Amino acid sequence: MSYEPIRHDWTLAEVQALFALPFTDLILRAQRVHRAHHEPNTVQMSTLLSIKTGACPEDCAYCPQSVRYDTGLAPQALLEVAAVRECAARAKAAGATRFCMGAAYRSPKPRDLQVIVQMVREVRALGLESCATLGMLTPAQAAQLKAAGLDYYNHNLDTSAEYYAEIITTRTYQDRLDTLAAVRAAGLKVCCGGIVGMGESPADRAELLRTLANLPAHPESVPINQLVKVPGTPLAHGPDVDPFDFVRTIAVARLLMPRAHVRLSAGREGMSDELQALCFLAGANSIFYGEKLLTTANPDVERDRRLLARLGLTAEGASRAPVTQELPAAPGGAARAAS
Repeated sequence: MSYEPIRHDWTLAEVQALFALPFTDLILRAQRVHRAHHEPNTVQMSTLLSIKTGACPEDCAYCPQSVRYDTGLAPQALLEVAAVRECAARAKAAGATRFCMGAAYRSPKPRDLQVIVQMVREVRALGLESCATLGMLTPAQAAQLKAAGLDYYNHNLDTSAEYYAEIITTRTYQDRLDTLAAVRAAGLKVCCGGIVGMGESPADRAELLRTLANLPAHPESVPINQLVKVPGTPLAHGPDVDPFDFVRTIAVARLLMPRAHVRLSAGREGMSDELQALCFLAGANSIFYGEKLLTTANPDVERDRRLLARLGLTAEGASRAPVTQELPAAPGGAARAAS
């Protein structure tokens, strides 16, 4: 049974009202919606590889790969197909079910896209889902990737339309929406989310999630990133995000997009196990798995395995005992159905 309708007509006031709920009420509501649409206690595992690093002409204020900032990052040309296949095979052996390839482009050059098409085919041949994030795409490029077997395309909105110009000036918000439309038209699944902690207001966070939820179709994956403050970038010295505000963002994303995988994404390396556990309770059911996210640190595989084991969480697709869609029984009482 579903306890929240699938909607694409949210108002900003409605989303802000969700953020304003008492914390425990919000988490309970999000967990009930999560269980109505997803197998409880499972987490989808993705691995992200930077296939072309640095020298990006964009000015995204959070990004160490921009050529405009001195972050000490050494540029790396597009990897060989064989090297990507080897990394994908290792990721699968470590438990990943989706392999994501990220390249620091404004938009990919035709000759590079031909190589990336071969990478996609190799990843799919291993039995992994494939995802790519390559910057802006034309409809023809999206169709080319779809023909190669690409499953998902990642293109984040990052923040609200109103705050966007404070973070990026080299492409417009509409440019991002146009790429998402091209990806959808090609039949690709969409991975699209944003970043928390860039100096945005609570209203900006609400508006970002409202924009995502009001797309013609909800993204299948919604990564919620906590800003990683990289020395040399304009956002290196911003204030920290209140952990409860971050968890609230996860919970509201779950309520607005019930069927999406909400991914606890960048910033996990600096999060306590307790904070990550709250995020899972709030409805997060996907993580990046591995020691690096493009160029920034991520918790190592063994730490993640220990955390998931402590929480009784299982990788999506792994065998486990049957589960119900009911909330667990309280001690000494009957199981209480979610409502």
